[in-house]
Amino acid sequence: MDTGKMSWRPTYRSSKFRNVYGKVGNREHCFDGFPITKNVHDNHFCAVNSKFLAVVTESAGGGAFIVIPVSQSGRLDSHYPKVCGHQGNVLDIKWNPFFENVIASCSEDTSVRVWEIPEGGLRRNMTEAVLELYGHSRRVGVIEWHPTSSGILFSAGYDYKILIWNLEIGEPVKMIDCHTDVILSMSFNTDGSLLATSCKDKKLRVIEPRSGAVLQEASCKNHRVNRVLFLGNMKRLLTTGVSRWNTRQIALWDQEDLSMPIVEEDIDGLSGLLFPFYDADTHMLYLAGKGDGNIRYFEITTEKPYFQYLTEFRSPAPQKGLGVMPKHGLDVGACEVFRFYKLVTLKGLIEPISMISDTYQEDIYPMTAGTEPALSASEWLSGMNRDPVLISLKEGYQRPNQLVFKAPVKEKKSMVVNGIDLLENVPPRTENELLRMFFRQQDELRRLKEELSTKDVRIRQLELELNNLKNVSPNNV
Repeated sequence: MDTGKMSWRPTYRSSKFRNVYGKVGNREHCFDGFPITKNVHDNHFCAVNSKFLAVVTESAGGGAFIVIPVSQSGRLDSHYPKVCGHQGNVLDIKWNPFFENVIASCSEDTSVRVWEIPEGGLRRNMTEAVLELYGHSRRVGVIEWHPTSSGILFSAGYDYKILIWNLEIGEPVKMIDCHTDVILSMSFNTDGSLLATSCKDKKLRVIEPRSGAVLQEASCKNHRVNRVLFLGNMKRLLTTGVSRWNTRQIALWDQEDLSMPIVEEDIDGLSGLLFPFYDADTHMLYLAGKGDGNIRYFEITTEKPYFQYLTEFRSPAPQKGLGVMPKHGLDVGACEVFRFYKLVTLKGLIEPISMISDTYQEDIYPMTAGTEPALSASEWLSGMNRDPVLISLKEGYQRPNQLVFKAPVKEKKSMVVNGIDLLENVPPRTENELLRMFFRQQDELRRLKEELSTKDVRIRQLELELNNLKNVSPNNV
């Protein structure tokens, strides 16, 4: 096993990405005045695509996030509408890779919701989701869309379960139940036939998602894993974590043999979680520490030294989380190879950071995954695997017409007798049903309290008016 410090290593080979540099957007390209959530959950709280930027916000009485057209930079109006249907804090948001107006969110209220954002953004608060998905018995911390199938969504809850949702029918179709603690991250290989997970039980797993079978498992005693990523088609996994000496580390693994990491690399002695981002087209890895201001980047190779340290982008402002623009949203003309959207909580600021190659080369834009799904949900569930449908980003690239997202119509069954819905009053059978009923009753209590207080005010007004009348003409009353 190779270990070592980066700064001591000689450069073995010249990289064509040696000259990539980070460039922060001008003030007019930043997004200002965002009440960014203060939640300490280890997620990005930010999701971006070529149309919209979504950011989880601080909000009273439930969870909310703001969705704004990505072209609409500048200062945010304090009354800007929100997506605010959740009854608990929103813990993760992810855009559908194929329907650019569709976003999924998950929350402490145990639900996963799918929202359809109108063209041009919100004009009023959105409280009605296209789909409300209940199946977890505790809060839901992580969601991931399947990379090649149009209607498959994965959610990981604090009940230690991963549910696979078929959005064509709006139901969970599989449950992966092999974890013994909270699932920290999920990552798919290129065609979505394998799922890698990191977990608080200190185990790294490679899972066949349709059967739930664990194909490989590593007990990470020396390298406590936080985040895991599949490295495209390299048959490698990358993890970020902490060494036994409490230094931040990255490790490279063979996905077919997790008995030992191929290499572990110490990064530094800081304590914030290391978020990894991988660009399979350029084989570049970006590492951004939560609470740091810098982003280091490396080129990953299949032979030694495996991690080729390039340089780092530096900034004094600490990042809470980072959204990443999909490849088809980049500015190819400016040789942009990656773009982050950085949340700076203290300033309520979202800064775009473009990674730019200062020497244009044909091969920095190979064919890349586009916005067309390779499979339907039912095809993937039946056992089919297909690589992503690729597009070229070279000159004259036109984004294809977007497909239309069709949510299933779910009948709301009810049995009303004497004005009472019997199904509403069925005693809850599970913890999840109990929570849903609890939140419903909380809403009802809130509504009744408001009604009561307005009636109290009205009664006091009428009493005052009556007293005034008595005082004015005591003989006439």
